[in-house]
Amino acid sequence: MSFAIRNRATGKSGYRPTLVLAVLAAVLAAGFLANLALGATRVPLPDVLGALSGTSEPGPLATIVTDVRLPRALLACVVGAGLALVGAVLQALVRNPLADPFLLGISSGASTGAVLVLVLGVTAIPMAGGAFLGSLLALVAVYAMAGRGSAMTTGRLVLSGVAIQYILSACTSLLLVLSPQNEHLRAILFWTLGGLGGARWSQLWLPAVVLGVGLVLLLALARPLDLLLAGEEGAAALGLDTARFRAAVFVLASLVTAFLVTVSGAIGFVGLMVPHAARMLVGASHRLLLPVSALGGAAFLVVADLGTRLVTAPEEIPVGVLTALTGGPFFLWLLRRGRRNEGGMT
Repeated sequence: MSFAIRNRATGKSGYRPTLVLAVLAAVLAAGFLANLALGATRVPLPDVLGALSGTSEPGPLATIVTDVRLPRALLACVVGAGLALVGAVLQALVRNPLADPFLLGISSGASTGAVLVLVLGVTAIPMAGGAFLGSLLALVAVYAMAGRGSAMTTGRLVLSGVAIQYILSACTSLLLVLSPQNEHLRAILFWTLGGLGGARWSQLWLPAVVLGVGLVLLLALARPLDLLLAGEEGAAALGLDTARFRAAVFVLASLVTAFLVTVSGAIGFVGLMVPHAARMLVGASHRLLLPVSALGGAAFLVVADLGTRLVTAPEEIPVGVLTALTGGPFFLWLLRRGRRNEGGMT
């Protein structure tokens, strides 16, 4: 079973990129303002705008907007953009539309690495360092298992990712059982389910910087990523060292994912769904696909996070639960679509 991404990098999209970007920016802006206004406590839009501009009187509503909801909404933008960006890159690297930081075990590896540092109390290694090592090791393991002994296929890749996820989940559960401190339970649940409720201003700057640097570097690598869509032989014939390029971009993708998971936990399926939607809108050229995916990922997670606060208000559910509920059916649709394509159907 193989669903290699079709090389449409030179094809024309049915939509103008500027129009797509404008619509996504409008959705993001609307979702962002709604995120600041809605929740267990409703804040009128004029008060939201006043708090943002600094013209409103200090008070509880202004504090809710500036100290609680604003950093959370910004964190949703950063994490959503980063996960979608990494998903788009991974799909090109393995030429597989089912590649995703969550499905390939990167997010789970980052979670397990961070939890290991937390539970063992290893002060010499920061949690971000543990998350990075965990994500990189998980990705290497999945890639090695999927390609061992025969050509890599979608089925082998997905099964390898699922196997690694189960192993890492078992490791995380074991850490929880062996931990003598009960306060680790909440932290471990945070890592496994994913959430943005603990967002703080101090948590924003590092993942934002990593995302910005990662986006710039990956945009500079847009042409080699396009070459990979033509296949190993075609890319090599055009002068690309595919093995070294893949290894370098895998490390970069793991680094970005690790810093995101450190502040949000493992949020799945954003990197699967958003790049597909972006590819349908602007084609497969990474010069357009990467910024559209990043903007779409930010808009998607901002809206999803708002949904977690409204569906069960005044309680809220982890945003990773909501993305899984939407991503699961999407994943099944991709599998069915791949089978139809294999049977010669369009």
